[in-house]
Amino acid sequence: MTTVPLKRALLSVSDKEGLIELGQALAARGVELLSTGGSAKALREAGLDVRDVADLTGSPEMMDGRVKTLHPKVHGGLLALRDAHAGDMEAHGIEAIDLLVVNLYPFEATVASGADEASCIENIDIGGPAMIRAAAKNQGWCCVVTDPEDYGALLAELEANDGATTLAFRQRQSAIAYGRTAAYDAAVSTWMARFEDTPRRVAASARLAQPLRYGENPHQSAAFYTDGSARPGVATATQHQGKALSYNNINDTDAAVELVAEFTERPAVAIIKHANPCGVATGETLAEAYQRAFDCDRTSAFGGIVALNGTLDAETAELMAGIFTEVVIAPDATDEAKAVFAAKKNLRLLTTGTLPDPAAARRMMKQVAGGWLVQDHDAGHVTESDLRVVTKRQPTKAQMDDMALAWTVAKHVKSNAIVYAKDGATVGIGAGQMSRVDSSRIAARKAQDMAEVLGLPETMAKGSVVASDAFFPFADGLLAAAEAGAEAVIQPGGSMRDEEVIAAADAAGLAMVFTGMRHFRH
Repeated sequence: MTTVPLKRALLSVSDKEGLIELGQALAARGVELLSTGGSAKALREAGLDVRDVADLTGSPEMMDGRVKTLHPKVHGGLLALRDAHAGDMEAHGIEAIDLLVVNLYPFEATVASGADEASCIENIDIGGPAMIRAAAKNQGWCCVVTDPEDYGALLAELEANDGATTLAFRQRQSAIAYGRTAAYDAAVSTWMARFEDTPRRVAASARLAQPLRYGENPHQSAAFYTDGSARPGVATATQHQGKALSYNNINDTDAAVELVAEFTERPAVAIIKHANPCGVATGETLAEAYQRAFDCDRTSAFGGIVALNGTLDAETAELMAGIFTEVVIAPDATDEAKAVFAAKKNLRLLTTGTLPDPAAARRMMKQVAGGWLVQDHDAGHVTESDLRVVTKRQPTKAQMDDMALAWTVAKHVKSNAIVYAKDGATVGIGAGQMSRVDSSRIAARKAQDMAEVLGLPETMAKGSVVASDAFFPFADGLLAAAEAGAEAVIQPGGSMRDEEVIAAADAAGLAMVFTGMRHFRH
């Protein structure tokens, strides 16, 4: 049957947004309303005639509401083929349910709020998903609605079809419904997976946030989905101005805010281009930090993404307004800063309220042909006490501070990564080369180029420290850094040729520390 007249509806929702208006519209069409618990109470208080599911089943809600809809008269009403199963319906007193409106216990929101384990478990819905799956399976006869945002579409469907639903509409709603239960189960599975080191099965849950004009390139379709974790960043940010974010904007903005969140003690700014930092600095003020980050690589900063770890102020905004910037993201922005950007119509300003926790445990997934690679997020962090000085020369306190900055930045640079830093700012970054020597040379060249742009008498790398995201397998990469002007080195160590590299560092008069941890980023 293509068109099914709507005579009886079961409404049982956790999110009661729009429930009263929907109930009133259905009642006005003569639809019988069935409901449970709080939903029934809300509908009655609005003056609507509602029949309790307990009256339909002849069985009361029990076990603190855990059992109320798990009954043949509910699932039979949802699943019955009105023609083939008419005999069974009559024999067992089962009444057809033509519409199911259910949204689920807020499990994702409960987990995101940091609730205790008992609260999370109680918010795992059982009856709701079971009813949704039953109604969605029987799309030939039953319509299911799981999101308040679809109430309007349902009422428009009834208006257009004289109080009935079409097969096309029911099929669309079934697809939405199965997507919802799949996402819900994935969220529960992900939460439960903390009891396993390597879960036997991994599921991902995400909800459409916005369609995108295209992906990395115009011929690729794309969309942005959020996972419900509420991790502060681009997914939770408020956009104050500018056109919609693109695929590449979102990717780069995420990289920027995750990097700047590593810095908590001083104002810090990170400028990102193509998912790699092209300048990172700290300062006494955000304005100073921005200028120093910008001076690391002014050419690459053009059209970049800027992230700040504090409230954007007018002085910093004025500096940024002098160059084309795609996105600026910060925990907050003053009204004066917003006014500065108001004249930059194409610049997107995002505020997050807070910054993500770099140490928070989470899993990262990357699709490959035929499967997924799953790993823990790189939350690795070293302190000064973790470092081991391996050279005759001891690093100074200032060099240790700069090495900490360079090492933190290297964690966010595509491998092979080489980062030069001096006085709390990067001065040269080499990213993504197949050879570590090439990365070192590129970083050194950038430091030289910017010295020429700024009119400095010598390379910006003179007197700097250098960080390598993985060990130097040979001394040549280390010597290239020394030739560029670096005086101290931070690297993981662990190469078969560590002694050779240490000897080369001693011969060049370098100070060098080992972290015992690497930061590959592919």
